Amino acid sequence: MRRQVEAVKLLHQKELEEGFDEVYIPEALARKYPTATRTVGWQWVSPAKERSIDPRSGREQRHHALESGLQKAVKRAVVVAGIDKKASCHTLRQSFATHMLENGVGIRVLQELPGHADVKTSEIYTQVISRDIRKFQSPLDMLPG
Repeated sequence: MRRQVEAVKLLHQKELEEGFDEVYIPEALARKYPTATRTVGWQWVSPAKERSIDPRSGREQRHHALESGLQKAVKRAVVVAGIDKKASCHTLRQSFATHMLENGVGIRVLQELPGHADVKTSEIYTQVISRDIRKFQSPLDMLPG
């Protein structure tokens, strides 16, 4: 992730030098933070390979990479790795959620991380974990002697 952010910073600097210094942000945020569109913090972590014309403003800007590109890359990686099971971006999401639960993250926190509107969606992940509740400590067990 650090390498990706550094690559985005370099790309942003190049874009600034070429006169393409803005990224699209929602109109309300643009009014509140008028210089945000030109800062590296608002650049896409996964930018598109090419700039395109923003249909809202008519300006040439770089947008985010399409989800389909990541989906295709994961599919290729599964094949190259010789994984014989069905695996996708959703598999990675499920794996992340399961590990978070196994490490003690609360279901409400897990609901917010992937942006689930309903906690019932997050609760699906609790069905795949097998926990031995004897491994967990009560907060009282953690108090010093």
